[in-house]
Amino acid sequence: MVFLWDAKYEPAPGRRFTPPSTTLSSGKMNEGLPLGAQESSGAALVGKLRMADRSMVEVLSDHPGELVRTDSPNFLCSVLPTHWRCNKTLPIAFKVVALGDIPDGTLVTVMAGNDENYSAELRNATAAIKNQVARFNDLRFVGRSGRGKSFTLTITVFTNPPQVATYQRAIKITVDGPREPRRE
Repeated sequence: MVFLWDAKYEPAPGRRFTPPSTTLSSGKMNEGLPLGAQESSGAALVGKLRMADRSMVEVLSDHPGELVRTDSPNFLCSVLPTHWRCNKTLPIAFKVVALGDIPDGTLVTVMAGNDENYSAELRNATAAIKNQVARFNDLRFVGRSGRGKSFTLTITVFTNPPQVATYQRAIKITVDGPREPRRE
């Protein structure tokens, strides 16, 4: 048995969470392929997979400059300013867009942290999904990220099983926010 805290355990680099809707268990290996691809040629399956990829591209092209990819292929989120003042309302409402089918009312939480402040205080960090979008009204970062440091956002969607996405180096939070550099 291998434990996460075992020194010999090293996960494969670049390994990502795959939601259960796209995985096949060993008991299902003899069943037909998912996505309805029953032909012997793989062209239909490739076409279906490209349709799924295109939906992300279509969503991104429908909202240019508004949405950014997370490390999960199932979620997009709003672009945040690179630097912001603590406890100040963001210029736009933060949104998480689900590309898969998530039931309305599913809770979504946002957490922020980095190596100095592993769990920064946030206000209004929980929202419910409606029409595949979770809108965070008045999300505020109370905790500061530290000098020259940015927060990584962890987005948790409470489906069964829960799905997690991260937005790396999302936003830098300081006491005075963005300002002109000091002059000597």
